[in-house]
Amino acid sequence: MRRTLTTLLTAASLIALAACATHEVDFQGEGAGLIGEGTTVHAVLETPSVGAPGQDAADDPAVFASAKPVLVEGHTVQGFVAGTDKKSGLYIYGLEGEILQFLPEGLLNNVDLIDGLMVDGRRQIVLGASDRTPGKVGVTLYLFDPAGTGANAVRLWGRIPTDVVEPYGFCFARRGETIDAILVGHEGEVRQFDLTASADGQPVARELRRFGIGSISEGCAADPETDALYLNEENVGLWRYGLNPASGATRTLIQPIAPGLLVADAEGLTTLADGEKRYLIASSQGDSTFPIWRIDGATPAYVGRIVVRDGAVDGVTGTDGVAALGGRVGDRFPEGVVVVQDDVNEGGTQNFKYIDWRDIRTALGL
Repeated sequence: MRRTLTTLLTAASLIALAACATHEVDFQGEGAGLIGEGTTVHAVLETPSVGAPGQDAADDPAVFASAKPVLVEGHTVQGFVAGTDKKSGLYIYGLEGEILQFLPEGLLNNVDLIDGLMVDGRRQIVLGASDRTPGKVGVTLYLFDPAGTGANAVRLWGRIPTDVVEPYGFCFARRGETIDAILVGHEGEVRQFDLTASADGQPVARELRRFGIGSISEGCAADPETDALYLNEENVGLWRYGLNPASGATRTLIQPIAPGLLVADAEGLTTLADGEKRYLIASSQGDSTFPIWRIDGATPAYVGRIVVRDGAVDGVTGTDGVAALGGRVGDRFPEGVVVVQDDVNEGGTQNFKYIDWRDIRTALGL
């Protein structure tokens, strides 16, 4: 049953919620066994394990698909998944979960990617990751040339420095011809930049807006078609801001933290376009579920939530990051894929699981 969630809270209620959000709830390990109610789906494949036993390492993915085969470190693929190991760097996985490349870049947390940036006269894929590495704090940027040949691979491009003490969440957004990079600090500091390339091919970032969410925040996703920027305040709820920097800090609480809907930590966020329909998927880390809203209307409409249970591979618990891409994502995912981090991975350390969007759509009757 679809319900439109329009949540109006009084100032007193917001103050009470914020007062409860004074520290981060860490569900790594013990909380991973808390599984809430939701419609069952199954992951169809997974990546190799990330990090050492007991280590909170795998964090956040991003998905790229190409209409034509591309080369990554000598592998011919139809796309890839970028996934952070927040203890050591960035993995590039194939659409079957295999490792294509590893960039030992340090303490990367969230990653996102976007296509269409012109660099040196060529259309490039740009990847960005929030970086907590001492001496490199900010956003670390990478490029991938989809038309590249030979030793083509994801390569370091540059950095966006910041005054944010601990970069945490990150996402890209396209506003017309403009590409924006949006950084979320651990304590809810938001910095929005526009990103271009200089005449000599170097990254140029210009700060457009800054504001504070209020407390610990991470998940970040944009829907340019409705001028929306969605941000998860981990122990408070899901907020909708304007994507246009001129909107300042004006916001609407779409869903407060609540049992059976969104449970702290509210972590990753991603959007998926399925034809004319668009969806927002969140990671409800506290009960290992994924609530989903349809967002192409005037207000977000809640459509249900899923639980990824044991199937061809083990189920998903305590998820942090989530990414999705609709449309054809290689032969394996002809109508889209959702990739999620798995906190406790049977038979190994943390990793990333791939879910066929068709399975989610069928399970929820979308």
